[in-house]
Amino acid sequence: MTLSPWLMMILLIDFTSSGRVLWKIKARVREAQEQKAQGQAAMHGVSTMQLLEALIQQPLQHFNRKNTKTFSQRFFVNEAHWKRPHGPVFLYIGGEGLLSKFSVLAGHHVSMAGEHGALLVALEHRFYGQSIISLGTQDLQHLSSQEALADLAAFRQHISQKYNLTCRNVWISFGGSYAGALSAWFRGKFPHLVYGAVASSAPVQAKLDFSAYNLIVGRSLGEENVGGSERCLKAVRESFTSLEAALLGGNETQVGKDFCCCETPKSPEDQAELLKNVADIFMGTVQYNEEVGPLTITRLCDIMTEAQAEGEEAYHRLAKLAETYRSMEKESCLEVSWVKTLQWLNKTTDESFGYRQWFYQTCTEFGFYQTCEDSSCPFSRMMTLQSQTQLCSLLFNIPQHTLSANIDFTNQYYGGDQPQTHRVLYVNGDIDPWMPLSVVRNGTGEDKQRAVLIQGSAHCADMNSLRSSDRTSLKQAREVIEGRVSAWLKSAALEYRD
Repeated sequence: MTLSPWLMMILLIDFTSSGRVLWKIKARVREAQEQKAQGQAAMHGVSTMQLLEALIQQPLQHFNRKNTKTFSQRFFVNEAHWKRPHGPVFLYIGGEGLLSKFSVLAGHHVSMAGEHGALLVALEHRFYGQSIISLGTQDLQHLSSQEALADLAAFRQHISQKYNLTCRNVWISFGGSYAGALSAWFRGKFPHLVYGAVASSAPVQAKLDFSAYNLIVGRSLGEENVGGSERCLKAVRESFTSLEAALLGGNETQVGKDFCCCETPKSPEDQAELLKNVADIFMGTVQYNEEVGPLTITRLCDIMTEAQAEGEEAYHRLAKLAETYRSMEKESCLEVSWVKTLQWLNKTTDESFGYRQWFYQTCTEFGFYQTCEDSSCPFSRMMTLQSQTQLCSLLFNIPQHTLSANIDFTNQYYGGDQPQTHRVLYVNGDIDPWMPLSVVRNGTGEDKQRAVLIQGSAHCADMNSLRSSDRTSLKQAREVIEGRVSAWLKSAALEYRD
């Protein structure tokens, strides 16, 4: 295969951001959650016939009215629970992916909508899902959280006009992960438009070197109350040390066979890709613990600590874990080609499930690069900051030296992890690797009860509908959320009564 000079230049670096394996795990979680939501909706007699799916024409540039170009943005409305004319409005905010119709049909916020007689609405994020203009670099300059918040403001006006809403129709926003940050920021930047906000697993602090992510992953692998153990964590460290040593020692052919790689990881770039993809299995399992189907922290640690055959090392158990992942994903081999990963990342169609767009936002606004350069990380030291930030320039022509300033601006604009917000509830699980970038401490004055930390809970778990298998701490957290939303609505009723 003949490579362009541009591609050859990229092949000189290591790309070790959270990659395709973690993104696939994320997609599997979404599929599983949608299937559960579909089952729950059917069980409760909820029909998609009650659902409105439509488009709103949004300005491509809210902050430059000279540009009159627009794009179509998808949204959903569910009126099934709405108590006309003064029932509240629950806004579900879409994040870095396709918006599902079940965003207004199932989930904890939908359960609360039934209790409070709320109109349910959801807006897909610009440049994701079916709300894509183009994924070329020239058009991606219009992708930002600031523009997304302006989209929400315009959408609120559209819904208010369509349904003849007044100030008595109180708006509460909900979102998880990046969309959780948007929920908090929407309340912070547009307090006259949304009365309260629930921000689940919301990374409101931008961070260039997000080494704390893998610190939490390692800590969680050692926590017995979620299925980990110190023995498991030790085995993980040993296995990656052995795998890296085998690759650097010239045994890449045997490694390729042991891990059933689609091609032998001969180049340093492909070897880094293998190490990253295997690390992603741990990262994704911890982030979505008990949401990934058969692969949980308990199952992962069982594989890594099971009784050894004579001569078997942690290395072989790591290979078995990779085999378990491939079986779960129905993949015949483990992809380790850096060239193919780059081609996937650089596609201007949405075959990357939003990863290209999200990587662009990490360059322009957030960072969030999950590195492994300190002793707290249980994986490979080849997961470096430098190897990731170089891609911003190579893929999007964003100079590497500008990233720190971009991230500083985001934190100054929104307040980082010390936001001056009121009536925002920050909800986090204590094994969620994104927790360090959220608000986990209560404030003062009116905002003194702003943080909920759920023991043994993972990423956005509170947003799901109630399950009998849920931990007691998770059930209690949902009760706190319900109580806070009820209090906001009662306060608003007094504030806006005739």
